[in-house]
Amino acid sequence: MTPDPEQSPIDPHKIAYVYMQMADHIADRIAKGELRPGARLPGERDLAVEYGVAHLTARRATRELRERGLVVTLPAKGTFVAYPADDPGE
Repeated sequence: MTPDPEQSPIDPHKIAYVYMQMADHIADRIAKGELRPGARLPGERDLAVEYGVAHLTARRATRELRERGLVVTLPAKGTFVAYPADDPGE
C-alpha cells in the first residue's frame, strides 16, 4: 500500500531533516498514548513503507528515538516503547 502524500506526517518542503520529522511524529504518538510503554514498533522496513521514506531514514529515526530515551531496541526481538523511569513495567 502506497502512503497518501496528502496525509503523510512528513513534509518534504519543511526545513527539517526527514528522519527528525518522523521521530517527532512517533514521539508525539507516544506522548499522546497512542503507542503505550512496552508496545512493539513496526520494523524499520515497515516504518519506511508507512512513512514513505527510505529504509535508512527509518533506521535513523529509530536511532533518534533511542537517543531520546523513548524506545529500546532488543537484538532479534524488535524496538519497543520504553517505560518511564518511574514505571519499570512488568
